[in-house]
Amino acid sequence: MKKVYSITDEFESQLAQYTGAKYAVALDNMSNGLFLSLYYEHHIMNRTNNTITIPSRTYPSVPCEIIHAGLKVGWKPVNGETLTGAYQLEGSNVWDSALTFTGDMYKLKTHMCVSFTGPYKHFKLSKGGAILTDSLAAYHWFRRARYSGRRECSYHDDNLDMLGWNFYMMPELAARGLLLMGQFYNMDGTKKINPDFYILFFILLMWEKRKSRIQSE
Repeated sequence: MKKVYSITDEFESQLAQYTGAKYAVALDNMSNGLFLSLYYEHHIMNRTNNTITIPSRTYPSVPCEIIHAGLKVGWKPVNGETLTGAYQLEGSNVWDSALTFTGDMYKLKTHMCVSFTGPYKHFKLSKGGAILTDSLAAYHWFRRARYSGRRECSYHDDNLDMLGWNFYMMPELAARGLLLMGQFYNMDGTKKINPDFYILFFILLMWEKRKSRIQSE
């Protein structure tokens, strides 16, 4: 009999194939992907700086996840009135790719976090996200970390030697994702190249006041 979560494995395999990554780890949302990626680099691999610099106009959850990971937020001034495409969280190998989902998008030696939540997405699952990576060690850690630190077995058979979080994607959402993957391929089987989404400045304006509050703390 198939494992309960084998449908998630299949969805992750197709995500990796389409985006050009070696591995994909599906999650309940992309913000948690940013947190896990930063936590892994800083606390497990000791690779990140203590300060992670991000655009001064970004989605509110991004600085929140940096702080949750035990790091400090640095701000990079942004000109213009939109937030467009993917960007690197400077001081780490983590990328916020919430507005990008296209064929062979993966950048080597990074943890790229993609989102399936909200209207400004090509892949609309109502909720969900994923981490794209080419690191086998990170892949295994992410899979356990999203599932309360557990291995993929009954907790009666697990020695529970790792702390984790409840961040995994539900199988029914992964099943819907599998059904929708076909929209990202042309009739001849080649991968579609999708334009980046952008968010107008007025949507991000509310963050300016919140940003000032964090800077003063």
